[in-house]
Amino acid sequence: MRLLSGIVLAAVLAHPAPALAQALKKAVAPAAVQNEFSDFLTKFRAALKANDPAAVAGLAQLPFGSDEPVRDAAQFRAKVYTPKFTAKNRTCLQHEKAIYARDGDNNDTYAIFCGELIFTFTKTPTGFHFTDISVND
Repeated sequence: MRLLSGIVLAAVLAHPAPALAQALKKAVAPAAVQNEFSDFLTKFRAALKANDPAAVAGLAQLPFGSDEPVRDAAQFRAKVYTPKFTAKNRTCLQHEKAIYARDGDNNDTYAIFCGELIFTFTKTPTGFHFTDISVND
């Protein structure tokens, strides 16, 4: 009886439930979304390479942030770009791979992890925008 129980347990562990297997798969963006994000990311990285806060602000969804929203390019430069887009983070954003996911509102999003920060990009009705910086906890 123990042998049979062991075989059954081994079979269950070797073949996880379909729902569990599905949950463990990485999300994959549809090809059209991948292409649209790739085009956006090329522009975003060019703005970073040029160290151009106005161009990055133009790719951000304004108002930006929720605690004290940044409403224009000048505020974006002072409150977001200067403190968060350090040389180290700009280099990271140039080279790290963006990870695709769907957010709680079922929007297509990509995130790039740089040290303790997560830079998030969201597909909106007008295309992709830089939408958030959060702490990587």
